[in-house]
Amino acid sequence: MMTLDRSIVERLVRDALTKKLPSTSGRGVGDDGAVTKLVVNVSARHAHVTQEDLERLFGKGHKLKPAKWLYQDGFFAAEETITVIGPRQRIIPNVRILGPCRDHSQIELAFTDAVALGLDVPVRKSGDHRDSPGCWIMGPAGMIHLERGVIRHERHVHMGPADLARYGVKDGDRLNLRIKSDCSAVLEGLLVRYGPTIKLEVHIDTDEGNAVNYPRATKFELFK
Repeated sequence: MMTLDRSIVERLVRDALTKKLPSTSGRGVGDDGAVTKLVVNVSARHAHVTQEDLERLFGKGHKLKPAKWLYQDGFFAAEETITVIGPRQRIIPNVRILGPCRDHSQIELAFTDAVALGLDVPVRKSGDHRDSPGCWIMGPAGMIHLERGVIRHERHVHMGPADLARYGVKDGDRLNLRIKSDCSAVLEGLLVRYGPTIKLEVHIDTDEGNAVNYPRATKFELFK
């Protein structure tokens, strides 16, 4: 009788659940009690690459092709995907690259993804690769070994100048997110990430989205 490897079954289940998660939710309540638009997005596993690494993976002169524009202006999910290879040749295929290219390459995974790959990943802000493991990444034109850069990107909230003033916070501060659903919860310690042209948006990963039954969420509230 044929048997399936447990890690493969778990990956297939996660992929199926991720596809069912909606991309945004519309309204929330701010710290001052006023109703405002609060977008909460579930961010699935993805990769960021430098232009140099992109060309090593896809060929000389290759440019990322936008497949879907994201909520923040100028950012997109690319057509290009890669295969991430962990210890003992455990793999996760079809990991989407997000654009535009950055000055560092990194892989962002949920903890369940990391377990499937056989990696122990730290929770880090994007770009903070200290004490993080590496992996192999493969594209149609080649393979790259990343010495480090596989992380779980910590839950965070993007804010512009008006948002910082409204919530009384600054870049690097922390806020909490209360989620009302049939599996309500409070996610603590969202990192505040500031940008002068940024729109208010929360990012949680697929593990967190599944834990709170995100598709059934009816209300989001940011508070100190």
